[in-house]
Amino acid sequence: MPSFDELGLSQPLLRAIEQAGYTEPTDIQAQAIPVALNKQDIIGASQTGTGKTAAFALPIVDQLIPGTKPQVLILEPTRELAAQVEDQMGVFGFYRPLNVLLIHGGVGYGHQIEALQNNTDVIIATPGRLLDLMEKGALQLDQITFLVLDEVDRMLDMGFLPDVRKIIDKCSPERQTMFFSATMPGAIETLANWALKDPVEVEIGGRRSPAETVTHAFYPVGMDQRDALIEALVIQTGFESMMIFTRTKKEADTLLTFLSGNEGINAVALHSDIRQSDRTKALQGFRDGTFNVIIATDIAARGLDVSGVTHVINYRVPENPEDYVHRIGRTGRAQQEGDAFTILTADELDQARAVEHYIDQKIDRKKVEGFDYNYSALLDDEPAKPLRKRRPPKRRR
Repeated sequence: MPSFDELGLSQPLLRAIEQAGYTEPTDIQAQAIPVALNKQDIIGASQTGTGKTAAFALPIVDQLIPGTKPQVLILEPTRELAAQVEDQMGVFGFYRPLNVLLIHGGVGYGHQIEALQNNTDVIIATPGRLLDLMEKGALQLDQITFLVLDEVDRMLDMGFLPDVRKIIDKCSPERQTMFFSATMPGAIETLANWALKDPVEVEIGGRRSPAETVTHAFYPVGMDQRDALIEALVIQTGFESMMIFTRTKKEADTLLTFLSGNEGINAVALHSDIRQSDRTKALQGFRDGTFNVIIATDIAARGLDVSGVTHVINYRVPENPEDYVHRIGRTGRAQQEGDAFTILTADELDQARAVEHYIDQKIDRKKVEGFDYNYSALLDDEPAKPLRKRRPPKRRR
């Protein structure tokens, strides 16, 4: 593995990297940064938590010369991800200051339109709000020389493909384009064939595989004991910080109330019905240790830069197998070890099989020691074979 100073980065960037506490590049960074510095288009695929942001941000900051119009556009599927990238750009640009503008919905247009008149170098945006500003005539993308689509699979899942196509079409054809994602479904490859020129593919690990540093298992239980089991898991697990994922906002709120009565659990919820300012406070509180449990819908499953998460629990088996990989990828980041538990009930067996098929491995079934289980066929070590009905005897004529 090469060191950062062997990747071709300039001294100001190397000083910023050292100041930020980075010691050596991850695999995706080591492979993507030299390609990006060589001004080639990139399709970067690696698991969540492997450092994709630095893989595109470092070479961009290294090469960019401040000007009067936006030269860099980084598209993110959610405002939380966009805010994280803004923070990272500030860290990496410590010795090469750039004018970075964050654009997303949920806030007024006035400040964003005004900021666009202030010699913005880098725009980090969600597709919907960016397209709104473009249609208002507030900005043009004809001088964009670096275009990054981050968490591309999530953008497509969220229905942003038409907006993304419109945005790409307005960017300068003489640009460098980089796609980064944890998974690469067919729709992304179709988009990449249209948007990129002779891209270099940088793939780290299996596109469908959980990180090797994560130990994960299903915990079968009867449907009437789901809440009791997750409470037992939380209480018995020696966690430092934990993320619990639910399918719905109502489940997140209900589980927050249910778990908050336990000693030592300082929990907070994160979903789209919570105001943006409160969501920001929740994430910051989780990062600084004010909260040690965050209960979230999939708004937080992709790409959030939260280090040190020791445990992940899925309240239900994700309906989309790709989300399983993303969710459990919240732990075991940056080569640290982590554990991920998934509650499994009888109505979710099809989803469980779909996850196992997707990652091409059998997931261990485990029980919580000392938990008073009600009987469920899921708890049998060997699934019961269906009884064959006896054929009625043939009548003699």
